[in-house]
Amino acid sequence: MSVKPAVSDPDALNGSASEQDEQDGHPRRGLMALTIGAIGVVYGDIGTSPLYALREALRPAAEDGLSRAEVLGVVSLIIWSLTLIVTVKYVLFLLRADNRGEGGVLALYALTRLAVGRRSLAVLFLGIVGAAMFFGDALITPAISVLSAVEGIKLVTPAFEHYVIPITLGILFALFMVQQWGTHAISAAFGPITALWFVVMAAMGVWQLSFDISVIAAFNPWYAVHFLTTHGLVAFIVLGAVFLCVTGAEALYADLGHFGRAPIRLAWFTLIFPALVLNYLGQGALVLRDPAALENPFYLMVPSSLLPALVALATIATVIAAQAVITGAYSMARAAIQLGLLPRLAIVHTSETTSGQIYIPSINWILLFGVLSFVATFQTSENLAAAYGIAVTGAMIVDTILAILYSHLGWKKPLWFVLAVAAPFVVLEGTFLMSNLVKVPEGGYVPLGLAFGFSFLMFAWWRGVQLAFDRGHKQMVELDSFAKSMLKSSVHVVPGTAFFLTSDPKAVPPAFLHNLKHNRVLHEKNVILTVEVQRVPKVHADERAEYVPINERFARLTLRFGFMETPNVSKALGRARREGLKFDVMTTSFFLGRRKVVPGDRLGLQLILDRIFVALTRFAADPSDYYHLPRDRVVELGSRMTV
Repeated sequence: MSVKPAVSDPDALNGSASEQDEQDGHPRRGLMALTIGAIGVVYGDIGTSPLYALREALRPAAEDGLSRAEVLGVVSLIIWSLTLIVTVKYVLFLLRADNRGEGGVLALYALTRLAVGRRSLAVLFLGIVGAAMFFGDALITPAISVLSAVEGIKLVTPAFEHYVIPITLGILFALFMVQQWGTHAISAAFGPITALWFVVMAAMGVWQLSFDISVIAAFNPWYAVHFLTTHGLVAFIVLGAVFLCVTGAEALYADLGHFGRAPIRLAWFTLIFPALVLNYLGQGALVLRDPAALENPFYLMVPSSLLPALVALATIATVIAAQAVITGAYSMARAAIQLGLLPRLAIVHTSETTSGQIYIPSINWILLFGVLSFVATFQTSENLAAAYGIAVTGAMIVDTILAILYSHLGWKKPLWFVLAVAAPFVVLEGTFLMSNLVKVPEGGYVPLGLAFGFSFLMFAWWRGVQLAFDRGHKQMVELDSFAKSMLKSSVHVVPGTAFFLTSDPKAVPPAFLHNLKHNRVLHEKNVILTVEVQRVPKVHADERAEYVPINERFARLTLRFGFMETPNVSKALGRARREGLKFDVMTTSFFLGRRKVVPGDRLGLQLILDRIFVALTRFAADPSDYYHLPRDRVVELGSRMTV
């Protein structure tokens, strides 16, 4: 049994964000508490970029020695990348494009899909590619972040150099193993620890600036422009590394629903942005004073006596950053499932009070295998940096294209105005993407391969669901006329209520026909139950259930959930009682139609897609568990379908 995501009218579901907080059982917290939380979760990824970003950006230019103008040029590129991409695009603009308080590429895809008003394969393609790029980012970020932090122990003592890889693998393995127990017990410390990390980075920058304050000339964009126009191919290669400074910007948008617009903006302008700029300026000042510091400018900013403490703090900060990305991957996977881009996967809630804290075992093991493989294969953060930028750049470009479409179709802005505003970002991010593509032979093929693989799987699943639904719809028996005819039937009527789950509320569910054919009975009350996934993150309680009687024997019940919610049918039935549904749990049965899907007689690519869809159906979670049905009241009836 599959449930097809339903398109809803965005104006029909107009609950405010504060109402939704109350609905979920945890009232909106204070601004400062949310701001501290945002520092730990939203900015963990971008906060670890100073460990390697400037180092990797300066190396191509240092082949023949570094001049003052080159250092200032690269630092200026980093400062203005943070300003234009993170501050202007994400913090000031994209945070306004929320889907009932939720952000991220799939939320923007859902908004754009609603604005288009019809099925659009182009918009679907963008949503799939954006989600695939995010999953690729989630695989690489923990590896490069933790590895770059642990590499600092080589500076404490060279004797530890051979232990960098084992320590990194051990930390990452432990991190993924604890996911099944949830992170709510330690997540409260994420914000304060990460805030300390940013304060320390700012202090390090100020300390180095005290030796050479002239590096603040990098605020002048002329140095960035001069570097780009005078260094040819080297400048093009440097741009690919400069982009590392904005990795994690997608988290600003993706975590919008967890913290809200105001806390994310407050944290950025009061702490994150100043700390990052000061640290990059400090690293630039250090390299100007001592070019040999380019080996690892971040760690060499502090005296050797403070290095062990800094390595320890950096390692903790990178673990927090990795945790934030892992949590984001779970949320992205749940949204993809609800939007019909992935099969139903088992979802475990790790907190009784916070609905967003979930654990998806299959996603966790995929991430664990991928992250450990990256560390073991690439060995150093320098090698991983070559593979990192492409996934992030691709995700950002998808955000930009969807934002252009939504601004024109959803916000009704003139197309010429939207294109004029977006043009600088398209050019900038397009240049970043092309410069990162140069790294394909050095490891950039990894995120491209991952993105293609994830995209292919999601498209195969979406296509298979559409084909299965269309095939079932062609074989449908119209429900209203059938319900009327059953009033005159001589079939034996048994007491109790039967719920039949189906994806098409206008048709007689196959499970009903099988029950009637094989068991030769009709329940006293038959409820045709449809679970709809709306293209909004959360559905307000007032729109959760809709109960419509057909006659004295049959009725329709529609339960609606947002794409960021886990559908709990048992709990939602309580809301359905308020809409007029009457039933006794002890005399109630839930009938599920379990279809065995087999590929059709197509050839070529279509056959491959069919076989992938059939294979993915085997990974789908048991519908009783996924929809939280009472297991002792469930009856499953099987059938066979060719797609």
